[in-house]
Amino acid sequence: MNTLSGRFLILTIIFVMLAEVFIFVPSIARFREDFLLQRIERSQIASLVLLAEDTITPNLEDELLANAGVYNVVLRRDEARQLVLSSPVIQPIHATYDLRDPTAFELIRDAFDCLFDTQDRVIRVIGNPTQEAGLLIEITLGTMELRRAMIDYGLTILALSAAISIFTAVLLFFAVQRLLVTPIQHVVQAMKRYSRAPEDARNIIEPGAGVKELRQAEDALLSLQTDLTSSLKQKERLAQLGAAVAKVNHDLRNILTSAQLFTDRIETSEDPLVKRLAPKLVKSISRAVNLCEATLTFGKADEAPPKLDRIELAPLISDLVESEQLAAQGDVQLTHDVPDDMVVRVDPEQLYRVVGNLTRNARQALQAAHRAGVITVCASEDADNWWIRIADDGPGLPSKAQEKLFKPFEGGARAGGSGLGLAIAAELIRGHGGELTLESTGPEGTVFAISLPKSEIATSIAPVLTETSNIGVAKAGS
Repeated sequence: MNTLSGRFLILTIIFVMLAEVFIFVPSIARFREDFLLQRIERSQIASLVLLAEDTITPNLEDELLANAGVYNVVLRRDEARQLVLSSPVIQPIHATYDLRDPTAFELIRDAFDCLFDTQDRVIRVIGNPTQEAGLLIEITLGTMELRRAMIDYGLTILALSAAISIFTAVLLFFAVQRLLVTPIQHVVQAMKRYSRAPEDARNIIEPGAGVKELRQAEDALLSLQTDLTSSLKQKERLAQLGAAVAKVNHDLRNILTSAQLFTDRIETSEDPLVKRLAPKLVKSISRAVNLCEATLTFGKADEAPPKLDRIELAPLISDLVESEQLAAQGDVQLTHDVPDDMVVRVDPEQLYRVVGNLTRNARQALQAAHRAGVITVCASEDADNWWIRIADDGPGLPSKAQEKLFKPFEGGARAGGSGLGLAIAAELIRGHGGELTLESTGPEGTVFAISLPKSEIATSIAPVLTETSNIGVAKAGS
């Protein structure tokens, strides 16, 4: 019986029996009252024989009393006349009970006194004659026959209660089995199937319960399994991407090293344009080489936190905007508004990557929409934070992209995009103790805001790049 339906079966039997006990208490009292009233009615009928005849024989009197089931009858029709039937009483009267206006408590108490008293006693009962045929009627009778009748009635009630309990319990057992146990077993089996192969979408539960609470449980399980399966697929893609990047990175690093040697020679050129562009090319290739070298350890448990240093922000943003402007096509213009004396505490290489990702996304969005536009990088500060905002007057982000904007492989706003740029940017800013947020988006344009805390405590407890940082080379080797 250590099952849900089995426990329902036992509880139903217990509860029905308890209900029958509460029904039995007033019913046994009512049975005793009806028994005594019936004896009073019989005694009244027997006494009417004495009214019809002035005298009756002793044998007839005994027969009348025996049929009535009493020892004596006293009928008071008026104050002047009494009709009496009597026979010898074997013992003194034990108690007198008045049934003319009893309370429920008195009836219940008297019934159980009689039921638990095993001795045959003589009692007097007073009641009203039927059809108002007198003032009152008194009878005396023994309690043993009354007690036997009450016991027989109680046993009948007990047997009937047991039958009703068992029948009700069996019906409830099958109802619970059909409505609750079977759907619960369906959920359990679905969980077991899913646990054996959580990456297989075919094992995700299909809600079908008719009971509201079970349907809610199935819907919650469906949502949980869907999210987990999606997460597992993403982890698998990350691992595959990591292995691929590790292979590409090894050769790409050698190519970039050769390119770096060539740029060293370009710097010796006397051409004014080459002299102006060569340093930017050298910096870009140096950043690419550094990124390739860091990629192989990207995402490991011993990943170093950002190397924070106080730098002037304006030169870094100016260099970035100029580089992005070279890549811009059409009528896309990049501008910046950064105070010349603004000093921030950041890892310059990581901040360059973050702002570069955001400006590049804005530029590509404008170009994809085939429209002219302006991208502005501005900076400000307050008492607690440094703020960097990247704004454009592009078409805005679609609502679907906004829901999972900073999730790798899911938050891509551009067709064909991987959805990695914003995820990487957000993780790098979290490493600084700050936050990257979508401040606004719509037909008038999009604004991303970067907040960097001035408090050294906030940056010291900032989490090291963790789970989503594994966008690089998860479990990859050189």
